[in-house]
Amino acid sequence: MIRVKLAPVFLGSLARRRLATLFSFTAIVLGVALGMAVQAVHEAALREFERGLRTMAGAADLQVVGPRGGFDENIYAQLAGRPEVAEASPVLELQVKWAGSESEETLQVLGIDIFALARVTPVLLPKPASTADRLASLAEDNVFLSRAAQTALGRQPGDEIELQAGTQRRRFRIAGDIPGAADNRRLAVMDIAAAQAHFGKLGRLSRIDLKLADDVAPAAARPALQAMLPAGVLIEVPEASAEQAGNLSRAYRVNLTLLAAIALLTGGFLVFSAQALSVVRRRTEFAFLRALGLARRTLFTWLLAEGAIVGLAGGIVGVILGQALAWGALTMLGGDLGAGYFSGLQPTLQFQPLASAVYVALGLLAGVAGAWLPAREAATVSPAQALKAGGETTLLGGRGHPMLGLGLLAASLAACAIPPIDGLPLGGYLAVACLLAGSVLLLPLVAAGIARLLPERGPVPARLAAARLVAAPGHAVVAAAGVLTSVALAAAMAIMVASFRDSVDQWLHQLLPADIYLRAGQTQSSAYLDEALQVQISTVNGVDRSNFTRHANLRLAAGKAPVALIARTILADGSNLPLVGPVRLGEQPAIWISEAMLDLYGWRVGQTVALPLAGQLVELHVAGIWRDYARQTGAIMIDLADYRRLTGDRLANDAGIYLAADANTEQVAAALTAMAGPGVLEISRPGEIRALTLKIFDRTFAVTYLLEAVAIAIGLAGVAASFAALAAARRREFGMLRHLGLSRRQIGWMLAQEGALAAGVGVATGLLAGGAIGLVLIEVVNRQSFHWSMDLHVPWASLALFALGLVALAALAAVLAGRQAMRQDAVLAVREDW
Repeated sequence: MIRVKLAPVFLGSLARRRLATLFSFTAIVLGVALGMAVQAVHEAALREFERGLRTMAGAADLQVVGPRGGFDENIYAQLAGRPEVAEASPVLELQVKWAGSESEETLQVLGIDIFALARVTPVLLPKPASTADRLASLAEDNVFLSRAAQTALGRQPGDEIELQAGTQRRRFRIAGDIPGAADNRRLAVMDIAAAQAHFGKLGRLSRIDLKLADDVAPAAARPALQAMLPAGVLIEVPEASAEQAGNLSRAYRVNLTLLAAIALLTGGFLVFSAQALSVVRRRTEFAFLRALGLARRTLFTWLLAEGAIVGLAGGIVGVILGQALAWGALTMLGGDLGAGYFSGLQPTLQFQPLASAVYVALGLLAGVAGAWLPAREAATVSPAQALKAGGETTLLGGRGHPMLGLGLLAASLAACAIPPIDGLPLGGYLAVACLLAGSVLLLPLVAAGIARLLPERGPVPARLAAARLVAAPGHAVVAAAGVLTSVALAAAMAIMVASFRDSVDQWLHQLLPADIYLRAGQTQSSAYLDEALQVQISTVNGVDRSNFTRHANLRLAAGKAPVALIARTILADGSNLPLVGPVRLGEQPAIWISEAMLDLYGWRVGQTVALPLAGQLVELHVAGIWRDYARQTGAIMIDLADYRRLTGDRLANDAGIYLAADANTEQVAAALTAMAGPGVLEISRPGEIRALTLKIFDRTFAVTYLLEAVAIAIGLAGVAASFAALAAARRREFGMLRHLGLSRRQIGWMLAQEGALAAGVGVATGLLAGGAIGLVLIEVVNRQSFHWSMDLHVPWASLALFALGLVALAALAAVLAGRQAMRQDAVLAVREDW
């Protein structure tokens, strides 16, 4: 064997085919970068959330937690006297609106017992300013702000601040800061008795932090202490909230990561396309190397190395770009990527060596996987066969693996029946993978079927393009593989997003029937409408009637997030709710549960359940199920009259105002606003609420839209790279066609139609696969991840324009890719055969 230096021969090929290498590299970079960005942002947000919880919990071993409205403070005395408890610290936690703010942000206010706090959570101890009294922390009008809160509100010790309680403004003096608070935590603390008095929470607590005796384990103390507590008040470990937040956002993060993985998979197809066509172009080169004694295994290894280098470089650059994207996402969308799970947090990115190594390895794997099949085929072809002219027509010929493809499609149906595992729709993800793989394996069969449908007569370029599809369908398959995956992803996401958006719009129309909506503040804030103000609202001139709503929450089970409780006026048959399924009324008061309650708690229509209301278990009848796109942890609706009778709570959070026939909307809105002073009551119209909600919806899916754009770009890049390599390998064919009398224009038309046919095969198969994947996303992935259903809505016009545009761009890409090969003189091109 003649020894040659193989590295320049093989690795130098990447530099010689710069365009195809660049496309493959870019596709892997984008797939890795998107996945890395989602991972980095979520981990930063969750880390910051956990850090804040650790600060708030201090040395507490257990926490007593209840509903948003709080629980009886007498529980504190009972627990503090238990032998298992060494120290107990009562806390009243409130989300309070700053009266001078026009934004939706609130300030977290903690009412604390400073003496108990010092023994359990000393890090939250307030520090009086040098000018403040030594006992300033006990004064009823003093409040202490963290440095982050002082910066956000533009206040410093000695200044005054107004906070909203109900619809009233309370004035406080800033007496100092909280040195131990996290740098970016907007926090305020004040004496607990003062907080209870100012914010209408007399006799109520939100939480009790428990520090156990030295010889008592939390697991041992928890059951005994829980037995003392009333219904709806639970004992949790301090880490429970972080775990609940992580579980809540995990499905959203995993779904985005899986979409990035599909982009990476598409990049692998692009590597496959580039490598397969590179093998075609270099068959003679490989034949000479084999004739000189190069072993099959060595040829196979070096061809794999080409794909591995592209994948490794793409993985490294992708991780770097992913960190940059993560920084941009944190700046523009926040730590929740626009989904609302970690609102208000300002997390800091940290380099993650293990996650970075995993994503680099994924890029390397994509490159190796893409190069595997072309390398194997190149190593199995004999030198004598490879030295024959026209051997490139054998590329990926045959009918592929239709039975395996059909088997994978059938497996996708079975995968859809797999229940969620640890809250994740792994069966749905498996179904998506089976649909994509099965569709790719069926591509040769689809290409042959389309070729048989093409007319036998027509212009010469059209007949030549059709004949090539019949004779060598593998060429179309190589070009169509990347198109199929990108079109399937884009179509599936378009169908899912359109269905979701249309369903949300209809849901809002049904839930917002009033003419004007009024609220005192956010649902979780300390703002509310008292009974006297409700009477005033109903008697404003021009108001026909008012429907009030009270928002609360319930803790139904340890380890699970609180469930929303919504009390509003509900018709007896529930017809003013977005119901799903049948209605069954019973003898007990009716409740109406969201789909999440069905999935998370297993409640069924017609069932009698016990709910903890006002510290007592009350039996209620599940009358029906309604759609709720706002709360994935579960929501329960109850008629306002029943709620008030069972709890004695007469407060409301918002009101739907129905105007009289001759009322002037602007005058009524002005009269309502004037009742509580400027900036206290918020007035909105249904159209404004729907527009804002849909704007938030689009913001939430901003990352999804980016992934769709990436998929389309990758698909077009695949067509361009495929035809660039094919055109170079077909110089002899173009020269012979020129000898037979075809002009360059006619060859260009032939290439355009070949590109259109190849893209058409990929687009047609991709749309079918995308439709199936869209159904899986709607019926399986979203249903199991977020616990909501939606009505199917296919954006036919958008998909048709998208398909036609992609086919047209593919035709143009094929022509531009073949122009260089067509410039060569016909005689010189034909002489390559000799």
